[in-house]
Amino acid sequence: MTIKDVSFERDRPDVCGDAHPKALLKAIQEDGDYLLKLSNQHVVSADQFSQLGMLQLFRLAAKYEANPRRFSTSLQGKILISAFYEPSTRTRLSFESAWHRLGGDIMSITDRSTTGIAKGECLSDVAEMFNNYGDCVVLRDNNETSLEEMIDSLRIPIINAGNGSDEHPTQALADMYALFKWRPDLVTDEADKAPIKIGIIGVPDKMRTVRSFIKCLVKFPKAIDEIVIIHDEESSTQLFGEEQKEQIEQAGIRIRTTRDLEQVLPELDVVYINAISWEGDTFSTYGSEFHLTTQSPLKDSAIILHPLARGQELSTDLDSTPHNWYFSQARGAVFLRMALLTCMVQRAERVIDVV
Repeated sequence: MTIKDVSFERDRPDVCGDAHPKALLKAIQEDGDYLLKLSNQHVVSADQFSQLGMLQLFRLAAKYEANPRRFSTSLQGKILISAFYEPSTRTRLSFESAWHRLGGDIMSITDRSTTGIAKGECLSDVAEMFNNYGDCVVLRDNNETSLEEMIDSLRIPIINAGNGSDEHPTQALADMYALFKWRPDLVTDEADKAPIKIGIIGVPDKMRTVRSFIKCLVKFPKAIDEIVIIHDEESSTQLFGEEQKEQIEQAGIRIRTTRDLEQVLPELDVVYINAISWEGDTFSTYGSEFHLTTQSPLKDSAIILHPLARGQELSTDLDSTPHNWYFSQARGAVFLRMALLTCMVQRAERVIDVV
């Protein structure tokens, strides 16, 4: 291998260079009470977050992202137990990066076969031990019931970082943070703001990222004009889980479904695409005929969100276009998780009212 130029641009911005949080920071007035309430909560579902609570988290995340060097000791003396029993790159590393950036220490478990669980230890006993070893647990498990089995024994907070095909609440919060950085006016009371039309390429009943994202979207009915679910024929009979569609309709948001991606793309302001669903010990892919490329009939102003990792559904030729907000989405997840973790381990008072 011969590489002639080994230099790199350290200060090169994200592909979408205007994905800066300052406008969002100005759009939300700080109210620390919502942040302080998180200190006595586990994070299990996106359902548990209110609109005002989410906005305060986004404001704190924007504060961190706008001035990352200003905050480096918020979690000093605190220990995170990072337990990932299912493969993960972005979620695990962003949680651990978030914790390290705030001065905390980490203990990682990446293989359940190296723990007492492999010997038959029950999860409630594992939780009892976690109480003594750390200040917060981040858990990813392909077993949807693991959180439920642990919570009653925990005296420290636990965060659901993805449990089977059920939910992924912090991914949804990161998705919403990216969305509002793109359009800060959506969180304001401006009468002339134009609500957006969001297309979701995926299966709400099978994909935890989609499930949690919809739960967050319905908390902002004035910002969302319509949600369009784009799906393949195979998924038609398993598109929605219990009360999913009703939750959208009750929020007053229009919803429709379609199998024609090309026809609907020119209408959409935001395209959220995912193809992978974790089911048991492995994953399934859905909508293999759907692909986004530079040849897709996207609106000039439309953005693309993707929780990543991606496959053929999202072409790399979009990476250098203004449609690419998925890299900024992944970057922002670190700051969103910094905000959430600060609150959950009773350190919010260190950053409230700090500019």
